[in-house]
Amino acid sequence: MSEADNQPPVITIDGPSGSGKGTIAKLLAEKLKFSLLDSGALYRLTALAALSRDIDLADEAALTKVASGLDIRFEPRDGEVAVLLEGRDVSRDIRMERVSMAASKVAAMPGVRAALLQRQRDFLKPPGLVADGRDMGTTVFPDAPVKVFLTASAEERARRRYEQLREKGVSVSLRDLLEDIRARDARDMNRAASPLVAAEDAVELDSTGVTIDGVLEKVLQLVLERIRLPGA
Repeated sequence: MSEADNQPPVITIDGPSGSGKGTIAKLLAEKLKFSLLDSGALYRLTALAALSRDIDLADEAALTKVASGLDIRFEPRDGEVAVLLEGRDVSRDIRMERVSMAASKVAAMPGVRAALLQRQRDFLKPPGLVADGRDMGTTVFPDAPVKVFLTASAEERARRRYEQLREKGVSVSLRDLLEDIRARDARDMNRAASPLVAAEDAVELDSTGVTIDGVLEKVLQLVLERIRLPGA
């Protein structure tokens, strides 16, 4: 029996920004009682820390140092997960658009990705883990028994983000959001370190025009086919 056989199961859900992977990962983790890794939060935290310290987003050495020394915690609170940076709840701060754009730039740096790699793997514990990100199935957990690559059209993803921001009272241009998403896609897919790409053994699902429940049902079916869950 290999070391991988003794590990709790991992379900990876990768995909571009706005594909719905974060929502699906959270719902799936809750349903299965698995731990949850929002890998994007780690890059957002690095970006937020860098912005708050006025660090140049082109300074890879400085950003790698920030990533290596992050004081972060994830705390369950009332059905949600609070993200703490240096003891301060930054759950809302890391979702701001300027932090999102900065995180995309930070995540393209090999030094930063290397600094955060083991921290991501440390989230794996019994009974299992749902890992949401862009390179979970290709780099962080390449031996995961279930890998999903969730996509949606750029227009659909921009519309979703537009509606989310409008609900929060944020005035934003749909055209600008679409341009930002296309720029982020290009940056994520063309970066040298762990580019955004579906793992060879990943199942690709397009969520365009599909309800959250519909996507979740498809992912659950895949999980039941590939993992023997406790009590099943």
